[in-house]
Amino acid sequence: MARPEGVERILRNAAPHELFDKIRDVLAQRYGAHAVELLMVDYAMTRLQPVTELPSTAEPLSVHTSAPGRAFGSQEAYVVAEGPGVTAHLPVSVRGDRIAVLSVGLPSEEYAASVLPELQDVADALAHEIVVAERDTDVFLRARRATRLTLAAEMQWQLLPGRSCARPEYALGGQLEPAYAIYGDSFDWSASAEHLTLTVNNGMGEGIDAALLTNLAVSALRNARRAGLGLVDQASLADQAVYGQYQGRQHLAMLLLRFSLGTGEVDVIDAGSPRIWRLRQGAVEQIELEAQLPLGMFEDTIYTCQRFHVEPGDRLFFLSDGVYDVASPGGEPYSRHALSRAITNTRLLPPSQVPRAILEELAGHRGQIEAADDAMVVCLDWRGRPDPGADAEPSGSAV
Repeated sequence: MARPEGVERILRNAAPHELFDKIRDVLAQRYGAHAVELLMVDYAMTRLQPVTELPSTAEPLSVHTSAPGRAFGSQEAYVVAEGPGVTAHLPVSVRGDRIAVLSVGLPSEEYAASVLPELQDVADALAHEIVVAERDTDVFLRARRATRLTLAAEMQWQLLPGRSCARPEYALGGQLEPAYAIYGDSFDWSASAEHLTLTVNNGMGEGIDAALLTNLAVSALRNARRAGLGLVDQASLADQAVYGQYQGRQHLAMLLLRFSLGTGEVDVIDAGSPRIWRLRQGAVEQIELEAQLPLGMFEDTIYTCQRFHVEPGDRLFFLSDGVYDVASPGGEPYSRHALSRAITNTRLLPPSQVPRAILEELAGHRGQIEAADDAMVVCLDWRGRPDPGADAEPSGSAV
């Protein structure tokens, strides 16, 4: 059987566009695989699309109703007996970011439960190499598309850090809708040893103008963050960059948050919107903040930090105006009550699946009416940092 490090070496030495071919060869030679398929999740997170040469006649599969979709949703291998063999569907993910599913067909005599961890190691190695390969090839990016992206959407998706990530202290998931024609909403995150920095913005305008504005603001924030500046200075630099370019004609509403991984203290700057909701012990409430001016509205705006605390078990939601402003065909707005119900109904889902579920409920409320604005949902589960001395606590000791 293939050792994981041997597979990793093969993938590292492969040309970026040949990764899938190499994996298929390895699985055939060392595991007797007679069918191998790599299915990339599309931008809307509703379909799994085969990685094939374009143009392709291969049919995409539903994330919700297919066997590979079951592996994608659960993030666990799912094995199906098919005739004289079995097919193992394996999640392809990197640090909580769900990318694809690797489906491997094996003869029954070649399959045993002990093989499954090895196959998952192969899928994990492939996931890491896909992330690196996307810098040098469009093969995997093209497979993500159910239809052509607008140029503005192309710019927005390339700006995102991913759509989910996980660490011991937290798990994150985010999604934009409509996925293939975006109006400027975006999110960004970055983690260090002690902090998680998260920004979510509500875009202004539409098309290229909105994408350019968002790119400028997010790039300015990243520039300041990577220079080691604090949250207030990050906001000030981005504010100056946007105002310098647009002189107040365009501006950007944004939330900037910095979580202390050790304490759960959160510094936040509310530069307009979006809004924050919290699910704590079954109760849904909005976190009220003092709204400050959007980035770039006026010259030399002074920003100040506010602070709140998150506790292990808290779930936070960051929502753009495209969620609140949606109306039904009869003109009924998407109410606070409906949002609270959606948050409660998705409480058992992992954060990576929550944004898609809420956006689907939102689409059901909207009906056949075309979305007039982006709807963005970011979900964060806070676990907190485990107490290193917890395991040493004597059993039955008083607290």
